[in-house]
Amino acid sequence: MNAIISASDLASTLTGPNPPVLLDVRWQLTLARKAGEPAFDGRAEYGTGHIPGAVYVDLDRELASPPGRNGRHPLPDTDEFGAAMRRAGVSQGRPVVVYDGGQGWAAARAWWLLRWTGHPDVRVLDGGLTAWQGPLETAVPEPAPGDFVPRPGALPLLDADGAAALARSGVLFDARAGERYRGEVEPIDRVGGHIPGAVSAPTTENVAADGRFLPAEELRARFEALGAGDGGEAGVYCGSGVSAAHEVLALAVAGIPAALYVGSWSEWSADPSRPVAVGPDPQ
Repeated sequence: MNAIISASDLASTLTGPNPPVLLDVRWQLTLARKAGEPAFDGRAEYGTGHIPGAVYVDLDRELASPPGRNGRHPLPDTDEFGAAMRRAGVSQGRPVVVYDGGQGWAAARAWWLLRWTGHPDVRVLDGGLTAWQGPLETAVPEPAPGDFVPRPGALPLLDADGAAALARSGVLFDARAGERYRGEVEPIDRVGGHIPGAVSAPTTENVAADGRFLPAEELRARFEALGAGDGGEAGVYCGSGVSAAHEVLALAVAGIPAALYVGSWSEWSADPSRPVAVGPDPQ
């Protein structure tokens, strides 16, 4: 099953006999703001125009639990996540298409959560809202409640110990920017660097300049060159389990299954007992 959908194919499916539920998950990681500068408000962006019928989903409140010892974006409570999805109209037997403003990270987080909790048909709009050429609306839809009941476990999931082990037994990708992996800068977390044994594979290199994913064969060649795709296990982490979901999605496009370490560096680096590697090599 395809994990992504083009804007033109989405336009066609919306007029078909079983149109997908649309989820708008616009979100942006704000590393630093000037005094008095407002944070990015995805709901406000949604209110200025969204794909007709799309329901807004808040990443911080509905696709994650509050920040804590398990990282900045821990897994949401399963019951609360299920209730949020049902409010948005998500049902087990109806396809879902998720989009964001174009970066793809937030949409991928929603895609991963829905797939991990057992929804069989979820795709991300390739290129996000910026790729959409159709009409927009400002009216907030009131969808009929869905029947989706989360059943976690459909996709592989890593905890800190599992990520450490996978970095030695298989391949663990670090999806953050290279300078954060190397420990040259760390704008958010307690310390810079990477999980020992992890391989640098920035998420930004999985897409073209327009934000669309590279062709599947190019993605597969990239990940194979980095050590995946030979039958061994693969996993991904990032800062807080958001951009890493986008890399898991890229790996899925390439035909390579991968586990997600949701706690990611925000959980790992908060524990002083966890080892930290720096520099360009996995170590």
